[in-house]
Amino acid sequence: MKIRFPYHRVLIVGCGGAGKSTLAVEMGKRFGLPVVHLDKLWWLPDWQNRTEQEFDEMLASELTNDDWIIEGNYFRTFEIRLKYADFCIFLDYDTKLCLQSVYERVEKYKGVARPDMTDGCIEQVDDEFKNWIITFKENVCPSMFEELQNGSTPYIVFQTRDATAHWLDGFKNA
Repeated sequence: MKIRFPYHRVLIVGCGGAGKSTLAVEMGKRFGLPVVHLDKLWWLPDWQNRTEQEFDEMLASELTNDDWIIEGNYFRTFEIRLKYADFCIFLDYDTKLCLQSVYERVEKYKGVARPDMTDGCIEQVDDEFKNWIITFKENVCPSMFEELQNGSTPYIVFQTRDATAHWLDGFKNA
C-alpha cells in the first residue's frame, strides 16, 4: 500500500548534473508543491549574479511559505534552509554521471536557457563549473553531510537514480 507524501517543505541538494531540478519538478507535479530553483534566484540574465543581500532577501521570502520544494546547493545558505525544511533529499551520485548529465544538458538546451534557469543564461559548461563538479565530493559533501548529521531535519541520501525513483514511486499522489 502506498502512503501519502508527508512533507511540505523539501530541500533537494547534490552535485551539479545530479538531477535536482528534474526531481524537484517531478515531485512538484506529483504532490502539488511549488518549486523554487535557487539558480533562478541567484542569476540575472547573461550570467550576472544578484548580490548576496538580494539573494538572501528573496530566499527568506520563499522560506516563509507553507509549501515548497527548494532545489540547489548554495552552501552558504544551507543551514538556514535546513531550519525551515521538514525533509532534505541529498543526491549523492557518481561524479562521472553528473558530468555526463551536464554535457547532455548543454546539448539539449544548446543556445537557450533551460527551464529552471533565468532567461538569458545560455546553457554552458565552463572550466570553473566542471572543476566544481569534479571536486564536489571532496570539497562540498563533507560539510553538507556534517550539517545534515548535526541538524534535526530528517534526510535521505540517494546514490543512484534508480534508488531515487523507487523511493518516489512509494508515495501516493497528494
